[in-house]
Amino acid sequence: MTAASEQDIVVGADGSAGSAAAVRWALAEAEASDRTVAVLRAWTFDPLADLESAVARSYEEIAARYRRELDAVVARACPGADLARMRTAAIDGAPGPALVRASAGAAMLVLGSHGHGRMLRMLVGSVSEYCLRHARCPVVIVPVRSREERGPLPDARAAGADPLS
Repeated sequence: MTAASEQDIVVGADGSAGSAAAVRWALAEAEASDRTVAVLRAWTFDPLADLESAVARSYEEIAARYRRELDAVVARACPGADLARMRTAAIDGAPGPALVRASAGAAMLVLGSHGHGRMLRMLVGSVSEYCLRHARCPVVIVPVRSREERGPLPDARAAGADPLS
């Protein structure tokens, strides 16, 4: 993939529910802001450390598989959507650094959240944490749960605290 432009919304997708939510959010934002979406799947080819790489016959074979999987993720996340604004690519590299490099000139980088790990990682995950710290564009973290699942916002006035007054 060539470097992202100011009109690109870059999305990191790994097949998780969080990345599907990020893809949906990015597509809606692209339609509202007349931008394009680049959905990226970062991966590494390391036969010594990764069983998936070790059983692959070649670098090209595993790259093609990741591209097919990414296209399927996008199709599942956005059924019936006009995908003319979107392009997908599997990029080589550890996810955090690869996404930061790919989004360097982008309008924004969009990632899904998840709830594993410690402290900041409890909210966003290690890749998201890396991107928040190192990206050169705005980073949007999309929660996995839908608005309905999250429920209504608490009424701050009822609790006696109005942060805007």
